[in-house]
Amino acid sequence: MTSTPPIAVVGPVLVIGTGLIGTSIALALTRAGVQVALDDVDAEQLKLAVTMGAGTVLGDAQSQLPPSTIVVVAVPPRFASAVIAQASKDFPTATITDVTSVKSGVLQRAIALGADKYRLVGGHPMAGREVSGAVGARKDLFDDRLWIVSPLSESGASHYENVRNLAITCGAVPIEMSPQEHDEAVALVSHAPQVISSALAAQLLPAHANHIAVAGQGLRDMTRIAASDSSLWVDILSENAGPVSEVISEVVRELQEVLQVLQELAGGDQDHEEIIDATLKAGVKGRARIPGRHGNIEAPFIEVAVLIEDKPGELARLFVAAGDAGVNLEDVRIEHVLGKPSGLVELSVKPEVANDLVHKLSLRGFDVRGSA
Repeated sequence: MTSTPPIAVVGPVLVIGTGLIGTSIALALTRAGVQVALDDVDAEQLKLAVTMGAGTVLGDAQSQLPPSTIVVVAVPPRFASAVIAQASKDFPTATITDVTSVKSGVLQRAIALGADKYRLVGGHPMAGREVSGAVGARKDLFDDRLWIVSPLSESGASHYENVRNLAITCGAVPIEMSPQEHDEAVALVSHAPQVISSALAAQLLPAHANHIAVAGQGLRDMTRIAASDSSLWVDILSENAGPVSEVISEVVRELQEVLQVLQELAGGDQDHEEIIDATLKAGVKGRARIPGRHGNIEAPFIEVAVLIEDKPGELARLFVAAGDAGVNLEDVRIEHVLGKPSGLVELSVKPEVANDLVHKLSLRGFDVRGSA
């Protein structure tokens, strides 16, 4: 658990938009002792955020906000440009930032609508959930997560620092990317995966129930983000259409090559299997490039599988036993066994401690199913 970060910004901070991200930012700021004012056209969301302790309604206090105010625009991409421009006019000396997941078009339109380029600094916390709205907000949502800060070439140094400090106060780790670089990066690591996940999950609609019943953890992992808010994603994908289309085009090209080979194999032709092998091997190498813990390249781990009863306290007992064995768990996955009141827990650990963990868990009476 990350300790409460130091206070790096002086409030009040105005958060416009009390959905998942906006309310989570407000909760993180109030956790750090920063005064937060809230505003939203959705009165119900605003009321819920206030009830959750995220801040107070802007209302008549607008005239009392100090010149040093930071304004965070946390509204859907289709509305962001206009809200940014209006905030720039309403608070003529404040730092203005946004948290939309697309930068170039949103910021340029905001400038065209009158936003002050000197005070405008784009931002995007790389965290979220499959649920939407204030009800899903968490004060620790950004702890130890990256927060991309995207200054314009005209952005003032003090305003850039304000946005960096905002991220730090929320518990995040700020990194800098230009708006264009940001859009290309998120197309690869976020936006295209959303489309691919949704397309795969859509194949379940006409599928026979018996086929879906045997779904394993792989399908669940690949379709987890398909549960995200579709209306928000229509906005995001429309805004970042160019970079996303480039990534998906490459995925489609790769799949088309594999599809052709599979069709030939289905027809009895056993040639060209090396194409499938090349795609699978390239996937292994690509997966290895994804940063692991602490931003480092993920090291190889051993997975120790333990079958536990699906009842309160069993998972905690397993974790305590691993701690007593002096083993640090690098990752945990849980797969419920179909038709049985039990679950298979896979504990990812460093290779040099795997055998010792298996031995000590077995001595504690756990049903260890081995390591791989």
